[in-house]
Amino acid sequence: MSQNYSYQTTDGFKISITTFGNENLEKGNCVILVHGFKGFKDWGFGPYIADYFAKNKYFVITFNFSHNGIGENPTEFTELDKFANNTYSREISELGQIISIYKNGFFGKTNPFGKLGVIGHSRGGAISIIESSNNENVGALATWATISNFDRYKERQKSDWKKRGFIEILNTRTKQKMRLNLALLNDIENNADLLDLEKALNKFHKPYLIIHGDQDLAVPVEEAEILFNYADKDFTKFEKIKGTGHTFDVKHPFDGSTKAFDLVINKTLEFFNSSFYGN
Repeated sequence: MSQNYSYQTTDGFKISITTFGNENLEKGNCVILVHGFKGFKDWGFGPYIADYFAKNKYFVITFNFSHNGIGENPTEFTELDKFANNTYSREISELGQIISIYKNGFFGKTNPFGKLGVIGHSRGGAISIIESSNNENVGALATWATISNFDRYKERQKSDWKKRGFIEILNTRTKQKMRLNLALLNDIENNADLLDLEKALNKFHKPYLIIHGDQDLAVPVEEAEILFNYADKDFTKFEKIKGTGHTFDVKHPFDGSTKAFDLVINKTLEFFNSSFYGN
């Protein structure tokens, strides 16, 4: 069973939320799914993951960041003005707000002994690392195909960015040219301490699962190795999935799971069950 909600952020923007497994809210543990760059909660494997965890007794929260470019149409980028002004700091804050409203009963009465886990994909994994390292409510973290550094732009790109006031990226799926305004570059330059993934993982001493495909062309598997090196080895497990890429061979629109993705979600479920239930 899924249910839709709308939440207004502390600075007045709308976040669309879909929850799964509402019947597990009072008795079960919770997992929050965090999408990546040019992603959204209903992309490809999103609802499939949520349903999978709901069937395994978890209450699952999926949501769109307010500036991810998705508006009333749940699968089309119609708010490119917001997309252009999105920042990493905004997404970190919004994930924190989602955690807070869950704990404060926005979705209904929660399990007082329930544990909270976060799963982040790609850039969403990096956002999840930062927030989880600063949020005592997070009990375990899994990141899939995740970047190891927020500052991913060459100096020449940054110079051009500052001169023009924006850069453009191509969405290869939709063929849209999508602008990134100076807000993002300013965020990178002004909030380097907040966005320091090494610092965040150095202080995260809780169960952490890293999963990455060894054929990932968008985010090379070496970035997972960097994250593993940053993390507390007593709590961290690194799973390299052979022969698969950034989305583990899953497509949008979703046309079914894959052998690689089945492995990813099975390993992730085992990780959370072990972290939360000890089995």
